[in-house]
Amino acid sequence: MTFKLRSLAALVAGVGLSLSVNAADTIKIGIAGPQTGSVSQYGEMQFNGTHAAIDMINQAGGVNGMMLEAVEYDDACEPKQAVAVANKVVNDGIQFVVGHLCSSSTQPATDVYEDEGVLAVTCSTNPGITERGHQFIFRTIGLDSAQGPTAAKYISEVVKPKRVAIIHDKQQYGEGIASAVKASLDKSGVNVVAFEGITVGDKDFSSLIAKLKKDNVDLVYYGGYHPELGQILRQSHASGFSPQFMGPEAVGNKEISAIAGEASEGLIVTLPSRYDLDPRNSKIVDMMNAKGQDPTGPFVWTSVAAVQAMAHAMSKVGADDSSKVADVLRSETIDTAMGPLTWDSKGDLKGFEFGLFKWHKDGTSSPL
Repeated sequence: MTFKLRSLAALVAGVGLSLSVNAADTIKIGIAGPQTGSVSQYGEMQFNGTHAAIDMINQAGGVNGMMLEAVEYDDACEPKQAVAVANKVVNDGIQFVVGHLCSSSTQPATDVYEDEGVLAVTCSTNPGITERGHQFIFRTIGLDSAQGPTAAKYISEVVKPKRVAIIHDKQQYGEGIASAVKASLDKSGVNVVAFEGITVGDKDFSSLIAKLKKDNVDLVYYGGYHPELGQILRQSHASGFSPQFMGPEAVGNKEISAIAGEASEGLIVTLPSRYDLDPRNSKIVDMMNAKGQDPTGPFVWTSVAAVQAMAHAMSKVGADDSSKVADVLRSETIDTAMGPLTWDSKGDLKGFEFGLFKWHKDGTSSPL
């Protein structure tokens, strides 16, 4: 009996060793973003894009013979939950993260990552995220300080409205992009007659719409996410109020058409390029289509590029030291699904440009 117990113990120990070795043969990539909550549609883009990139890299042999392994974390676009997620990432021993997505979540989470040497590549756009001197944070999207002026330039030079209202959701991202647009419009001499905040989760915007109608507003810029703007569009249309509406990349979601219906037709949106239309990305597009996933979303491709960039850096210096991976990202131009990407010392992309798109009621967009 004693011999049998010893043999069993040896077998268990051997299995444990085998599992440990197998686990060490994968490089874990955390995906941190909203799987639940009002903006989970954007998280779906992020998670699908990350998985697609990992699958493509693994099919090609992985990174230096090691497979990538995705580990998912839901922050629900909530700052407190994002911090809890960041601490879980650290406790799980993960050194590389695609995320977070919402700026208000990315800001506190990356403070944790910076302290613990976790490299994060985000698609958050608030400029303050990379203004803190962190060495382990990078973006695969542009900043609101560039997106705002892009929108404002189109407003002042093409739309040429007489009376503009800027509405925002009082959150870090929404108010930040709204403020950037207002600053640029003020410089251009455009008449901004209102700059007001709404509360996330509100459903009734009748009082706001009545005020905008009374102020004879002919263009409304909205800083925030699609759920509230969808309601504003629908209720404005129902009340006979039809100014030109415009918003940032966070309103460019098919769900806004599901909420607003016909009222979403003609919405102007600033978005990254349609990388799904690039022939070089056809394999990823085909893979996603085969799974019934939508390859058109902007955060699909910022996530694909994030994985590709990290994988390239790991192929050069290994995956044992995230600081070395960060050094490669800052020193090289890396070819990705978004094209060649180069980062500055802050971790911001060099030369990124937002495009202007017209939104359609069927949930698609076309370049302007």
